[in-house]
Amino acid sequence: MNITAKALFTLAGAVGAAAFLLAPGRPTEKQRNAFRGVRFAHRGLYDADQRVPENSLPAFRRAVEAGFGIELDVQLSEDGQVVVFHDDTLNRMCFPDRETPVRVDALPWDALSALRLAASDEGIPLFSEVLAAVGGRVPLLVELKTGLRNRELCEKTTALLRAYPGAYCVESFDPRILVWYRQNAPDILRGQLAEPPERYVKDEGKSALLGFVLGNTLLNAAARPQFIAYRIGDVPLAVRAAEGMGAMRFRWTSREAGDAPGADAVIFEHYRPE
Repeated sequence: MNITAKALFTLAGAVGAAAFLLAPGRPTEKQRNAFRGVRFAHRGLYDADQRVPENSLPAFRRAVEAGFGIELDVQLSEDGQVVVFHDDTLNRMCFPDRETPVRVDALPWDALSALRLAASDEGIPLFSEVLAAVGGRVPLLVELKTGLRNRELCEKTTALLRAYPGAYCVESFDPRILVWYRQNAPDILRGQLAEPPERYVKDEGKSALLGFVLGNTLLNAAARPQFIAYRIGDVPLAVRAAEGMGAMRFRWTSREAGDAPGADAVIFEHYRPE
């Protein structure tokens, strides 16, 4: 084998390896049609000043009335209830004056249900309450928050979703959660949430190596996400390659019309898309 042939063989091997690592799962045409063009209200159609709080029943009802899909976040209470809440800790939304972090998963449901969101009259809802309120009228995009009980969260969330009469899909920043869905509920459309590598380092304190891996979705070989929900802005070549191989393009979080060109679906807040 001459040098040129060796170089071509090496290049072909490298391209094949990269394609294997980056290749997404392929959504069916039915799945594509269910979510193509959907605009998801981020944490419901809530107010920027939290008068109607994020991830509250009124925010979700508003989204339904306006005809938008709903993006929301689920995690577990200490006693295993699936609750709808974004942050790992309760401080921003429930205890703004408290310096010591109070984790959502450290409190049982009866304690969580007594709390109010952003000094409003609204409380933290159970996921089952949200599903009943929406009633299948709009599509749902459910983000599963990572924690120490991922499997339990996946199992309980999926059991609740199976009874939902409308369209739904799941997403997570944690590829391990997507691996669970790939293995245990492959019929549910799953997506990898991601953002530029430097955000993992700056905002979350992760190592540069882990930020590079997550920001470029280099664990697709394990999770095989069928869509990639990427932060609006510059999208790395590796992510664009995965989308070129068939992953749907979801983008977050849009704050003005036209800031996510070419996206199949957009997660938005604080304005109303056409």
